[in-house]
Amino acid sequence: MRFVARRLGFFLLTLWAAVTLNFLIPRLMPGNAALAMMSRYKGRVNPQAIHALEIAFGIHTHQSLVGAYFTYLGDIARGHFGISLTFFPDAVSHQVLQALPWTLALVGTTTILAFVLGTFIGLISAWRRGGMLDGALPPIFVITSAFPYFWLALLAIWLFAIKLGWFPESGGYDVTTTVGWSWAFVEDAIRHSILPAATILITSIGGWILTMRNNAISVLAEDYVRMARAKGLKPWRIMWTYAGRNAILPNLTGFAMSLGFVVSGAILVEFVFNYPGVGWMFLQSVENQDYALMQALFLMITVAVLLAILAADGATAVLDPRTRDGA
Repeated sequence: MRFVARRLGFFLLTLWAAVTLNFLIPRLMPGNAALAMMSRYKGRVNPQAIHALEIAFGIHTHQSLVGAYFTYLGDIARGHFGISLTFFPDAVSHQVLQALPWTLALVGTTTILAFVLGTFIGLISAWRRGGMLDGALPPIFVITSAFPYFWLALLAIWLFAIKLGWFPESGGYDVTTTVGWSWAFVEDAIRHSILPAATILITSIGGWILTMRNNAISVLAEDYVRMARAKGLKPWRIMWTYAGRNAILPNLTGFAMSLGFVVSGAILVEFVFNYPGVGWMFLQSVENQDYALMQALFLMITVAVLLAILAADGATAVLDPRTRDGA
């Protein structure tokens, strides 16, 4: 119980600090969303127009800081993050909910796939250290992980889209395709996601392979693994139950944080491929000084990372009871 209480306390305290900072930072900056929108126009601006925009954006210029803070807490509890300057007059929550499934499908799937494949390859490489697999795959993927996202993405577009014509160059789907849960749309969306997914997978799998391989090599030298071998247990049981279960523990927190940052999208990849995800939206919000959209995205990323770390702590406690005893 004490372990759960401490983790929940850490979660709630960090969440409160993140929400408070998310509230304060935009208000410490000069101007607001209404002034940012009207600054695009040259010449004198009617004060009544600015006031009307402030009302539309939900900006309470005459409200105290404490009152605005509690109003802000009530708004985010209802899921209301204001009006987007980039997609005016659409609500921020509506735009985020439209872009989030694209990012979760692309970045989330590739992140999980990279972790699973990297963990499996790293464990096999450590178990058969010095073999053909260990001598080929880890060095190759570690080298590919050093490639920049945008460089590999541009190379993939040039080769597989422009030269060979196998895949679309950009976008999440063809504009002539009707958006909906039909097989034609799903197939088209999958075709558009193959190149960006492959780019993310190739540049992220090497780290998981290397860390899992190093962890597994250290675990295989432990006394309990030697004892399991001396008992005559089957090799696959030793590899998965004894070595793999303990070698994966240091990677769980890193994997949890990777899952948490999935909601932020792969900004460079989504920008290069013009993919309609949260990463592309994040870039648009920064370019347009869309504070309401930035606040919503920052808060969403923070909550996702905290929840992922909380889940990783729970998984670690289940796999290794010693963490509960020391809590």
